Amino acid sequence: MSVQKRAVILLNGEPYQGEISAENAYVICCDGAYFWAKNKVRIDENLGDFDSLDETPEPSPREKFPSEKDETDGELAVDRALELGAAELVFYGGGGGREDHFLGNLHLLYKAKRAGALSAVLLTNGAQITLCGEGEQGFASKKWQTVSLLPFGGDAHIMEIEGLKYAPDDLKLCYGSTRGISNLTVGEGFSFRVKKGYVLVIINEEVV
Repeated sequence: MSVQKRAVILLNGEPYQGEISAENAYVICCDGAYFWAKNKVRIDENLGDFDSLDETPEPSPREKFPSEKDETDGELAVDRALELGAAELVFYGGGGGREDHFLGNLHLLYKAKRAGALSAVLLTNGAQITLCGEGEQGFASKKWQTVSLLPFGGDAHIMEIEGLKYAPDDLKLCYGSTRGISNLTVGEGFSFRVKKGYVLVIINEEVV
């Protein structure tokens, strides 16, 4: 199969209510996500152990994984996307439901970025969650959206913050601290530069 630069991964959490952009993407559906996604978006591949389904999904799975395994179906989907050469991974349906699965889904963003993906984004019904590595980062936003910047996997250091209400020139985010939660956009778009570490950027959909 040809290299796919963009992968959409559908997870078996809270069904995603918004539009899903599958254009120029390879769409991987994880197990029970088929229930909410099958009539919503094109599916190129169904993947998982299918212990959550009582029907055979279409298209037919390439293989069926054992239900007792080390990886979640979401992690298998990340491996598959990276195998296909995806540089951009977008996840839907990863919010809500079990808290342990949600935290695990954040680790899928980390795995993708550590493997060299240019972008890794999780879209829930309430927020856009992006994991950023080192370098300049820019985001589209509405005015007065709540934004939280959290270190992931260790301490992080960001600089040159623009477009946020609280914008120190030099911000060190310590793993285990809540500093970075509940900032506010002051216009359409914001940016910063990650000097060190990984940063979770959570943009809440609601405008205050």
